[in-house]
Amino acid sequence: MLRPTVLGICVVGAAACGSGGDVPGRVAFTEHIAPIVFDNCAACHRPDEVAPFSVLSYESVKAHAAEIGRETEARRMPPWLPAPGEFQLEGERRLSDVQIETIQRWIKQGMAEGDPAALPPTPEFPDGWELGTPDLVVSPADPYLLPPNGPDVYRNLVIKTDVPSARYVQAIEFRTNGAPIHHAVVRLDRTQASRRRDGADGEVGFEGMAWTAADPDGLFLGWAPGRGPIRSPDGMAWRLDPGTDLVVEAHVIRGDTIQPIAPTLGLHFTDEAPTLHPITLRLGAGVIDVPPGKSDHLVTDSYVLPFSVTLLSVYPHAHYLGKDVQAIATLPDGTVKTLLHIPQWSFHWQQDYRFQTPVELPAGTRLTMRWTYDNSSDNPDNPNDPPIRVLAGPKSTDEMSELGLQVLASSPAEAARLLSDFAEKGIRENVEMAEHRLKLDPDNPEYRAFLGGSYVQAGRYGEAVPHLDAAVRMGDRTAATQSDLGAAKMGLGRPADALPHFQRAVTLAPDDEVLHYNLGTTLSGLSRHADAERAFQRALSLNPEYADAHVNLGVVLLGRRRYDDALTHFVRAAELQPSSAVMQSNLAGAYMAAGRNRDALAAARRALELDPAFGPAQDTISRLAAMGIR
Repeated sequence: MLRPTVLGICVVGAAACGSGGDVPGRVAFTEHIAPIVFDNCAACHRPDEVAPFSVLSYESVKAHAAEIGRETEARRMPPWLPAPGEFQLEGERRLSDVQIETIQRWIKQGMAEGDPAALPPTPEFPDGWELGTPDLVVSPADPYLLPPNGPDVYRNLVIKTDVPSARYVQAIEFRTNGAPIHHAVVRLDRTQASRRRDGADGEVGFEGMAWTAADPDGLFLGWAPGRGPIRSPDGMAWRLDPGTDLVVEAHVIRGDTIQPIAPTLGLHFTDEAPTLHPITLRLGAGVIDVPPGKSDHLVTDSYVLPFSVTLLSVYPHAHYLGKDVQAIATLPDGTVKTLLHIPQWSFHWQQDYRFQTPVELPAGTRLTMRWTYDNSSDNPDNPNDPPIRVLAGPKSTDEMSELGLQVLASSPAEAARLLSDFAEKGIRENVEMAEHRLKLDPDNPEYRAFLGGSYVQAGRYGEAVPHLDAAVRMGDRTAATQSDLGAAKMGLGRPADALPHFQRAVTLAPDDEVLHYNLGTTLSGLSRHADAERAFQRALSLNPEYADAHVNLGVVLLGRRRYDDALTHFVRAAELQPSSAVMQSNLAGAYMAAGRNRDALAAARRALELDPAFGPAQDTISRLAAMGIR
């Protein structure tokens, strides 16, 4: 397959610098070119950074002048994809027509150095960092050794942070240390599950997507060459707790030799706790099926907002066949606004885009994503020659169709409703994708298991069982399939039939806390309370911050009248999910069972503060009122 190469210059920062006025008659490096490249290029084009050459000296810029001129004139550099629109984006990286023509004229005139006294100060990066010395610098304990040649690789690298107390992170700087990292996503793992997977295949890190890790607090920590520091907006610093690992999902490109992959992350802290709590909604399509040779294959998705929201940023994502993407808002009065348009997508330069002024979207607004794909031979990035049929999937040679939307809701209850809507939407998309895949290859056990698991997520238990049984007959021996079979039979009201599947699942994956939780829930339903308690304790030994396991263990302990022990777990679950009305309501119920009615009333009131329409909390308050507790 074709591999992207980093060509030209990687421009970061305020591209407008030096853009005023006319093109000089005689152009010199020190007076005219150095201000452009120092202000816009040096963040990447300096020693030990991702770009292939430095722009900090006349000699280096002159040696690469032809490349710089070609890439800037074609506007491939700066690496900025969105077309100009009505909404201004932060960090726009564009050279003006005057700047581009100045570079062209300098090359044509022979690339004069000019007066050394006119050279502006060389940019300084303390210890190589753009934002100054970080408060914490971390990297993997050992490098992942990327084998030579072959397809590109997704590798998750686990980084221990070992902070002694909770800190709030305002920004991250990402340094590749010269490694061929195409792009990366930084996620948090509070469970240490990623740490347990690290090295399981004999190599540093682990393959695939980091499903055990999550984006922090509605933020997307994505890095690509030219991205610069990943800053959180004011009021949106994210919390880093003791014991939390950073998981770098790195998309790396093989070369001709073994290459060590060990990025360094610099974290900049703030003492200000977050005051704003964004959420991320994702538009996407479950079925992508791009025919070979088709240059304008369209995939769309949309959602109508039930509430008004404030849109902060958008993040489009596709792979090599992506050609054009539009994010559109159709307001209730019919007004159509283009939030983002990338007329020439590039997998090589993806990032999120933040609006300089947040966009207010009223209730009833239809959000629409439109992705166009080019699977023809005219697409220079097409990894297949000749083109072949391409389906949805996580590999870069598959395709994806996503548009992330970071929004602020007006209340925690509205945020919860939006997240619930999009979770259900994602389940429907998974079912559509799985049904499509299996139709194309009905003898594939992986597709059978995927469809069965998707049906379980959708609550279609009777439809799930035949596909999961078929996957097992075809040779599937995974814990996930056994767990899905157990969940399907539980959903059908057959806990005794479900139990052997959960027992097999924990045997196959003894360090998976979710499987132990599922086993405990099944044992509890069969009134095997002592066994259930042991299963939940095992889940919590693997992940002490597993809120649902705390709740279910608390329920078992309440049933055994161990009230103090039970309350410890209900309190911890509420601490772990402080914005959850469900957890506060659970805590209220536990207090009532223990006879602590005043505490129950306080917890129920907190639940209604989070969600004024939450029925169980309303019922608790009514029951307490009937007892004279107000």
